[in-house]
Amino acid sequence: MPSNARSLLPFNTFGLSQTADDIVILDHRDQLTGLSGYQGPRLVVGEGSNLLFTVPFRGQAVVNRLKGIEVTGTPDDWLLTVQGGENWHELVCYCLEHDMPGLENLALIPGTVGAAPIQNIGAYGVELSRFCERVESYDWQSGETRYWTAAECAFGYRDSVFKHQAREHLILSVTLRLPRVWQPMLGYGPLAELGEHATAHQVFEQVCATRRAKLPDPAELGNAGSFFKNPKVIPAQAEALKLAWPDLPVYPAEGGQAKLAAGWLIEKAGLKGTAVGSAAVHERQALVLVNRGEATSEDILRLAALVRDRVSGQFGVQLEPEVRMIGAEGETHLDEALSWLN
Repeated sequence: MPSNARSLLPFNTFGLSQTADDIVILDHRDQLTGLSGYQGPRLVVGEGSNLLFTVPFRGQAVVNRLKGIEVTGTPDDWLLTVQGGENWHELVCYCLEHDMPGLENLALIPGTVGAAPIQNIGAYGVELSRFCERVESYDWQSGETRYWTAAECAFGYRDSVFKHQAREHLILSVTLRLPRVWQPMLGYGPLAELGEHATAHQVFEQVCATRRAKLPDPAELGNAGSFFKNPKVIPAQAEALKLAWPDLPVYPAEGGQAKLAAGWLIEKAGLKGTAVGSAAVHERQALVLVNRGEATSEDILRLAALVRDRVSGQFGVQLEPEVRMIGAEGETHLDEALSWLN
C-alpha cells in the first residue's frame, strides 16, 4: 500500500476499509482542467452506494460534489438541469415540494444524480430513462464537454452508454423533463392498492415506507442496495419455472423476454441469513448483501458467488451483479475479482 494511500471508507455504503492512491473532492468545474493531467487510473465516485471496492484502488478517486438545480419549462413540461453531485432522494423531495411530481416512484434510491444515468436507476415500474432529456459529461481524455440525448445514452435495464464506451466520462449534470400533468405509475406492488385517486405525495410516502420496511439503512448496516439484477429469460424458460414454482413472480421485459424476481429466487434457494465471514444475505430482503460490521471485500465476493451458484444450480438461472465492482485499476466483474483471491 502506498504510504499516502487514502481511505475510501467514507465513500462507500458497504462500509469497507479499502483505499485509493489519491482522493479528490470535485466541488467546482474549474478543477477539471487541472485534474485532466492525471495519468493513472481514475474512478468517479458519487456516494458509493452502488460500488464494491474489491481491492485497493491504484489510482485517483474523484468524488463528485457539484451542486445546483436550474428549473425552466415549457407549457407542457418542467425542465430541471441538476448537477451531478446532488443527492437523488433530495431531488425527489425538492420536486414534490415545488409541485413538480413524477419522480416519486424513485424515492429513497441512494446515490447521486450523476450516478443515476449510469445504472438507469429504476423502481416500481419507473426508470430514469422515462424522464431523461439529456446528460452532460466530461471526457477526461479529450478535456471536452459533451451532451448526450436520451437516445444516445442507450438506456437499458440497469445499463447505459456510461457503462460501456463512455465509461471514462464524468457526468456533470442531468436534465430531466417532467410533464406538468402528473402521469402516475401505480401498477407495481403496494402502489396498486392506493387506487386511481392517489396523489403524488401518497405515492411518495408509500414508496418510502415500503423501502424502509424492506431495505436496511446503510448507516446502520453496510450495504449497496440490490446486489443482483432481476434476471431476464426467454418466455419458454419462464413458463417452465412457473410450472415448477407457481408463486414465482414473472414480469414482462423488453425484447419479448420475461423478468424474474432475483430476491424470490435467492429466498427460495434457502439463502436468507446465509453468511460468509461478516457478510450475509439480509434476513428481510434476500436481494441485499450486508456487512454485519467487520466484513471484508473477500467475504462479500465469496458470498455473492455462493448465492449466484446456488440459484443457478436450483433454477438454472444465472444472476448478474447490479453492484459495480471496482478492481485495482477500474471496473471489474465477479469472476475476475474472485480469481485474485485464489
